[in-house]
Amino acid sequence: MAALPENTTPASPAATGAAQKPLIELILDTLEDAKAEETVAVDITGKSSLADHMVVTSGRSHRHVAAVADQVITALRDHGHGKPRVEGLPHADWVLVDAGDVILHVFRPEVREFYNIEKMWQADFAADQH
Repeated sequence: MAALPENTTPASPAATGAAQKPLIELILDTLEDAKAEETVAVDITGKSSLADHMVVTSGRSHRHVAAVADQVITALRDHGHGKPRVEGLPHADWVLVDAGDVILHVFRPEVREFYNIEKMWQADFAADQH
């Protein structure tokens, strides 16, 4: 591999025009790599002006929730999507990662069960299908 001139870094895939994986696929693949559990992706296109997809997943512990969120944040940055808005990382009970067209919720299992947010969106989506 040829050496880069000083003070330069390789261009991101977005900058080079290389084919990029859709954002939802990048996030789902990263969650799988991070061993996130019970991942559910809900298409909310036309249901919300906030995003096109909502993804809900779980980590086994505070540490795992934080690690999953960190891995997604790093993958977004590494693939040219910038730095997402993140809330809840210090406590790691429920971390929200707003990546623009995809909003990710990473929960500890007990917290996820309590809020049950994916059921609300899925019920809304199913009702509109009838």
